[in-house]
Amino acid sequence: MIPFIKMHGLGNDFVVLDLRAGAVAPDADVARAIADRRRGVGCDQLILIEPTDMAGADVRLRFLNSDGSESGACGNGTRCAASVLMGEDGADRLVMETLAGRLEATQAAGGLTVDMGPAHLAWRDIPLAEECDTLHLDIALGPLNNPTAVNMGNPHCIFFVEDAEDIELASFGPQIEHHPLFPERTNVEVATVIDHERIRLRVWERGAGITLACGSGACATAVAAVRRGLTNRKVELIMDGGSLTAEWREDNHVLLTGPVTTSFTGVLADYAAA
Repeated sequence: MIPFIKMHGLGNDFVVLDLRAGAVAPDADVARAIADRRRGVGCDQLILIEPTDMAGADVRLRFLNSDGSESGACGNGTRCAASVLMGEDGADRLVMETLAGRLEATQAAGGLTVDMGPAHLAWRDIPLAEECDTLHLDIALGPLNNPTAVNMGNPHCIFFVEDAEDIELASFGPQIEHHPLFPERTNVEVATVIDHERIRLRVWERGAGITLACGSGACATAVAAVRRGLTNRKVELIMDGGSLTAEWREDNHVLLTGPVTTSFTGVLADYAAA
């Protein structure tokens, strides 16, 4: 039997598997089965905690979307995994290896803060299929147009709109996710700027669909808003599941702060033997 922890950050939910003792990582088929909300545990993503060979890192994290694909980074998932690991020995700092690079978590008044690393803004780093201005992409679909692209460990396409509530995200999200300009697909954000310190945000996640919150999406949206001259460098992102704070520092790193919650624990059948 393989133990797991079900956690969420503002409703953005995860199944956390600790594989440091040598358990086999689930493949894409198993990941889909675990993430299934009717026949499995149910989650937006699986988080795999593994040993690391990276100098200075404590563990390695991998993120599997509910469709079985792998994601480079996940802000809420990183905070959830960090909460588990820091709770083991009472540490107030943790360094994690991810596909997006080295991420550092620290305890904070509002829950946990993760340094999500630098924002990548060049077209090759998003990546895009062709050279273009990432501040103003030539994409239009219904009420959505003129988005900004940011990579925060995975690609994001952010649309600033008059009212995020009015956007049919379930319809437009998958179409933008698979737009030919994004060879690796993209996350999709619709954002309404309330004032210089607050943004209303809704998210379609690549490989997961609409989620109640998205940490990397919050970071990407904060960066896009600053680039457009719409907000301060530190903003509150108000999502369907609650609020996160993102700060784009002058050194280009983005800090993400918010709460994490453990829903329940359990055990899985040994999928490696299936």
